[in-house]
Parts: sequence; C-alpha cells; structure tokens
Amino acid sequence: MDTLADAKRIDIISDTHGYLSDELLAALEGADLIIHAGDMTSEADWDHLNTIAPIKAVLGNNDFYRDYGPGVPALNTFTYEGLSFAVAHYREELPVGTVDVAICGHTHRPKIVQLSKCLVINPGSPTYPRSARGNTMARLFVADGRVISADIIDL
Repeated sequence: MDTLADAKRIDIISDTHGYLSDELLAALEGADLIIHAGDMTSEADWDHLNTIAPIKAVLGNNDFYRDYGPGVPALNTFTYEGLSFAVAHYREELPVGTVDVAICGHTHRPKIVQLSKCLVINPGSPTYPRSARGNTMARLFVADGRVISADIIDL
C-alpha cells in the first residue's frame, strides 16, 4: 500500500512573474520536483528554484525574451515515477488524451479536474491570483505510477 511517506512530492507553480514570495519558497522546501507552467519572467528565479529541487518548466506568453536554457520548451512532456506528464502554459496546447497528468497555467485560477484518465491541473498563481482564493500552488504526491493525492495549496 502506498503511503505519503513513500511517495514523491511534486510542487506545481505557474505565473510567478518575477516574484518568489517567502511563503512560496517556504512551501516549496522539501519538494522532490518542481513544475513551473510558464510566465516565470526571471532567469534569477529559475536559478533560485533549481537550488530547491529539480525543475520541469515551460515558456509562458511573457517568457519569450528569457533564456532558461534548452530544457524549457513551449510543451514539456516527460515521465516521472511511472506517470506521463505534459506541461504547457495554455490549456489548449495540452495533449490531454495521451498523458496521465496535464498541467497548465496562464489563467491565474486554480483548478484540478479529472478528464477521463487524465488529471488536469492549473495551480493558479502565487503572485497575481485572479480568484477569490488568493495566492495558490498545487501539490501532488505520486508513487508507483499512481497519483496518491492532488491538492491546491493556499499560500
């Protein structure tokens, strides 16, 4: 039986727009992987996040003049802990039917939805939220090819 103690923790953020708050940085401590769904808008923030955990990221509509290196495309697909992931800034660019977990940003509104066999996540924004919920991120616990839990975290 999978327990949270055996699981890997994936913290998901988007739309930080050049600002990493103390609350966000504290929440990210201990993550096994950070996923950033675009609009980071700061090479310094990219470097800082890499000191916390490995990152999988994509370019957002405000990142086109940034250089995070070749590992940050417009669509990032990868496998982690037996699950297939796709990350894009825009929901419309996600291959929802072909992956286990699809992650997007852009709207600054948090949402987790199960569409058939795919879990679709928008973490909202820890910097400029556009919902009454306020500053948010998302957190997954995964193990053995399964999502154990998926939650929106209020910062």
